[in-house]
Amino acid sequence: MATLFEPYKLGPLTLPNRVVMAPLTRNRAGKGNVPTALMAEYYSQRASAGLIVAEATQVCPEGQGYESTPGIHSDEQIAGWKQVTDAVHARGGRIFLQLWHVGRVSHSSLQPGGKAPVAPSPIRAKTKTFVGGEFKDVSEPRALELHEIPGIIEAYRRGAANAIAAGFDGVEAHGANGYLLDQFLRDGSNKRMDEYGGRIENRTRLMLEVMEAISSEIGPERTGIRLSPVTPANDAHDSNPQPLFNYVVEQLDRLNLVYIHIIEGQTGGDRNFGAGFDYGALHSRFRNTWIVNNGYTPELAEEAVKNGRADLIAFGRPFISNPDLVERLRRRAPLTPPDRSTFYGGGAEGYTDYPTLQAAE
Repeated sequence: MATLFEPYKLGPLTLPNRVVMAPLTRNRAGKGNVPTALMAEYYSQRASAGLIVAEATQVCPEGQGYESTPGIHSDEQIAGWKQVTDAVHARGGRIFLQLWHVGRVSHSSLQPGGKAPVAPSPIRAKTKTFVGGEFKDVSEPRALELHEIPGIIEAYRRGAANAIAAGFDGVEAHGANGYLLDQFLRDGSNKRMDEYGGRIENRTRLMLEVMEAISSEIGPERTGIRLSPVTPANDAHDSNPQPLFNYVVEQLDRLNLVYIHIIEGQTGGDRNFGAGFDYGALHSRFRNTWIVNNGYTPELAEEAVKNGRADLIAFGRPFISNPDLVERLRRRAPLTPPDRSTFYGGGAEGYTDYPTLQAAE
C-alpha cells in the first residue's frame, strides 16, 4: 500500500512525497503586484513539499479581486516570480502556479479605471474582499459580453506561457471557490441565455475552453485544475452539483490533464458540508492524478493514500506555520498553530518567521 511519504510520478516530475502545499493567498506582493524577495524566502522554506502550488495569481489586471495579490501578466511580474521559482528549485523543490480570474469577487477600486468587475451575469455576490487593509463588500458586477470571452481565454493561455517563462514546473487553473470559472459553472451565478449559459454543457464551456487553451500552450502534463463542488465560498451555489461536476470531470479527463485538485466540503471549514455528494463518482471519471484537500489530519491523509481514495494530499493552513510540515508529519511531531492576524498582508511576521523543528530543538 502507498504511504504519504513515498515518491510519486506527476507527469514529468518525480515528487519525493505525496504532500502538496495548497495555494494560499497572503497579500504580500509588492508595487505593481510584483512578487518579492520575501515571497521567494517564504516558498523556498517550504520546498520539502512534494509539490508547492503557489498562491492564486491574476492572469490580467481585470482578474484582480484583493489588494497586494501577485499577477503573471507583466514582464516585472514574470521576473519577480522567477526569483521565487529559482529559490524553490535551489532547495530541490517543485512548484506550480495557480492561475486566477476572480470575476465578480472584486471591488471597483481594484479594477482598471475603477470600472465594475465582470461576471457571467450582473448578480452581486454576497461576500467580501480585502481592500484598503480591511474586508469590504464586493462591487456590483457587469455581465461579460460574448465578444469579450475570447480575451478571457487568451489571458489564461498567456498567463500559462508566462508562468513557464518564470520557471514554474506547471500551472493549476483556479476553477473553485466562486471565482470566474466557477461562476460560469453554477446556475446560482450564471443566468446567461447564450452558448455560455443554461444547460450544463453551456455553463462548462468557458472552463473547458480555458483548459484546452492552457494545455495546448504548455502541455497537459503540466496542467492541473482546482474544483470545489459543494463549497458555498464567495456565494457559490448550484441547484444540482452532482451531475454538473460529473460532467465537468468527464470532460476534463478528455483533455488528459495531469491532475484535478478537489476541495471536499466547505472551503476552510466543514469537511462534511454538502453531505451526500459522491466524490468517488468524480474520481472514477478521471484517469490521472487525484489531489484532495480540506481539513486533512495526518491520519486521514495516510488513510486516503493507502486506500487509493487520493494520490496526493494538499494541506493549506498547516503549511503557513510549519515550513517543514512534511518532516513534522513524518515524525508525528506537534504542529505550530498559525497566527490568523498575520494571514493577509504585512511583512515577515507570521510569514517567514515560523521556526522549523530543527530550529526549535
